[in-house]
Amino acid sequence: MGLFTRFTDIINANINSMLDKAEDPEKMIKLIIQEMDETLGEVRASAAKYIAEKKIVQRNIITVEKSIAGWNNKAEVAIQKDREDLAKLALKEKHKATEQLNHLTDDMAKLDEFLLAVQDDGNRLQEKLTEAKRKQQSYVLRQQSAEVRLKVRTQAVVHNIDEAITRFERFQQKIDRVEAQVEAYDLSQPKNLESEFRELEAQARIEDELEQLKKKVVNG
Repeated sequence: MGLFTRFTDIINANINSMLDKAEDPEKMIKLIIQEMDETLGEVRASAAKYIAEKKIVQRNIITVEKSIAGWNNKAEVAIQKDREDLAKLALKEKHKATEQLNHLTDDMAKLDEFLLAVQDDGNRLQEKLTEAKRKQQSYVLRQQSAEVRLKVRTQAVVHNIDEAITRFERFQQKIDRVEAQVEAYDLSQPKNLESEFRELEAQARIEDELEQLKKKVVNG
């Protein structure tokens, strides 16, 4: 999957905008980094190619320069020996070598220009790659922070639930003691119709109080 189709796409890319529009920013940033790594590899491969060509041209320049000097020496020797015909032939070869040297010099200048451009491209791409990796690290830190916050909140919720249950049990025990006292009192007193109604009313109040306590505990 190619996110970028040209080198300039990466250089001009707004990483923040791309991540804001992505459904899965973490997955997107991984793909962006992968694409940039591959492109950076291509840029480095181009640089290596130009460097290799430059070394070949440099060796050829040295060889041609020696050839020019050699033909020039031969022309001088021919003049010294009164062989003007040989001197002309030597100078003719010298001129050919000189023309070849000019072409090689032009090639060297172009290779230097290409290498500078590749170096500049590589530096700009590396800056973009560094920016993308900072974004990736930011997502990792945010995820870790979110996990810590979730763990703390989960523990707090569990603690609150445990506390609520403990409070409810204390209220229940208190109510049980009250009911036990009422029952004990009733056992020791003769029952009549009026006392039985009072008992029903007392039980109703206790049940109402119990419901209120339950609501209070649940609502915190």
